[in-house]
Amino acid sequence: MKLVSACLCGFNCKYDGKNNINPYFRKLLQEGQVIPVCPEQLGGLPTPRTPAEIAGGSGQHVLTGSCRVVTRDGRDVTENYIKGAYETLKLAQWAKADTAILKSRSPSCGTGCIYDGSFSHRTHTADGVAAALLKANGIRVMDEDDYIEKGECQD
Repeated sequence: MKLVSACLCGFNCKYDGKNNINPYFRKLLQEGQVIPVCPEQLGGLPTPRTPAEIAGGSGQHVLTGSCRVVTRDGRDVTENYIKGAYETLKLAQWAKADTAILKSRSPSCGTGCIYDGSFSHRTHTADGVAAALLKANGIRVMDEDDYIEKGECQD
């Protein structure tokens, strides 16, 4: 079984209340091949919500307490992101998921490439909070482009 970011399956769970539907992942969901997950919602954040980014680090740094996740208006939502990551891990373990296909650049789901914390659409090489925790627990994490063999992060 695989986890997939719920927004890729068409669920309106993005920060702006919309989705990132990809017909390929929607089809996998309809066929019962994936379990949709939104770490931000599992962490207790509402939809819609103010955009957030990891300030000065990576998901790994957030998990070790050396940096925070903050909203564009300066609110600290670190605990929500950590809680959502652990809830996502619990779901992955329960489902015996070996792979998670997550939305690129997200402070939660981004794998290998996330926004840099400046809210200027610049990226850097790092993982989001949920992606980092899943990887640390032996779950293969890929972004949607890698999974369907399209693009890669550009620093």
